[in-house]
Amino acid sequence: MATQQYKAWSVVIMSTLAFTVCFMIWMMFAVIGVPIKAQLGLNETEFGILVATPVLTGSLIRVPLGMWTDKFGGRIVFFILMLTTVIPIWMISYATAFWHFLAVGLFVGMAGGSFTVGIAYCARWFPKQRQGLAMGIFGAGNTGAAVTKLLAPIIVIGYGWTMVPKVYAVLMAVTAIVFWFFTYSEPSHKVGKHVTLREQLAAFKDPKVWRYSQYYSIVFGGYVALALWMTKYYVSEYGFDLKTAAMLAAAFSIPGGLLRAIGGHFSDKFGAHTMTWWVLWISLVCLFFLSYPQSDISIQTVNGPVTFHFGLNATLFTIIMFTLGIVFALGKASVFKYISDDYPDNIGVVSGVVGLAGGLGGFLMPIMFGALVDLTGIRSSAFMLMFGVVWVSLMWMYWTEVRPMDAERELKRVKFADRME
Repeated sequence: MATQQYKAWSVVIMSTLAFTVCFMIWMMFAVIGVPIKAQLGLNETEFGILVATPVLTGSLIRVPLGMWTDKFGGRIVFFILMLTTVIPIWMISYATAFWHFLAVGLFVGMAGGSFTVGIAYCARWFPKQRQGLAMGIFGAGNTGAAVTKLLAPIIVIGYGWTMVPKVYAVLMAVTAIVFWFFTYSEPSHKVGKHVTLREQLAAFKDPKVWRYSQYYSIVFGGYVALALWMTKYYVSEYGFDLKTAAMLAAAFSIPGGLLRAIGGHFSDKFGAHTMTWWVLWISLVCLFFLSYPQSDISIQTVNGPVTFHFGLNATLFTIIMFTLGIVFALGKASVFKYISDDYPDNIGVVSGVVGLAGGLGGFLMPIMFGALVDLTGIRSSAFMLMFGVVWVSLMWMYWTEVRPMDAERELKRVKFADRME
């Protein structure tokens, strides 16, 4: 008979594998969207809507999925969720009009809701002091975005973009079956019938949940938005072909997934607040440099005008994006460490609410990226938008966490000084 430890690690490993496949499918429009854009003659805003549509349903479904996970267990919810997406994924290959892709994309997007199911399913198999690591390992499934950028272009070049959904549909079906046979159920992990729907939805009234949602809207929502946008950005900004652009874009996606496990470990060790604080500051610095558009500045000198060019070349851009991918990975783990610390008995619902906010960020930002490019003609305006979001998150954290902590430390110092006198 399998030991509890064996079951716990089997659940984490298989859930991570399943989530990787789900994320591959959730992000496939990042690659196949480029030839579809050319085929349909879409503008930047329409392209943003195309790639973001699956993210919408993957976000909206997270709260009910979190509630069902708490009620019925993660294994059955995860399994059914994967099976329900197989036919919609296959149907993408038969779409011919813009609205066809949007309609089918809404159903395919349900695969993105797997995160909320898996995060609660995995966390409950481990003690509190190791939940950050378990959730971080599971969250490494975000590397599915990078896998898509490496695999999908090969399929597109060899067989056309319509083959990608067919391959992914078969992959999803096989993964669901393997997942079922190598995972386990634990009745004690369910919240029980005594917990009402009203009690579960009370998370929406908690200001801390909204604060964590804001953080997650940038570290996860920003990650999803950029994972969807970067292939197209490399093609438009630097003139790379689809395969090269996708491989360079993977430099952002790979650390954004793989290092999430390390972020979970560091969050267990140093605390969610410390990790998130530094993640936001480093993100702000990276986005400052990414925001600067390609510019030529002329200065009048005694010898005539001298022109200087400012702007990131492809190499520097990729290095900064790689750094941003690392800090986003750490931040995704640290935000969920907040949740496991503060809501150990309600992880499913709270992670659903926070995941909803992150997913909506991933849905809205690509559309806003496209609209900003159409309005301003500046491709780096996408990073300007994200810079503003990070700044808001930092200010919110400062006034609600840093200031109260400083006041508490000062009070303790004064009390200690009084006792010494």
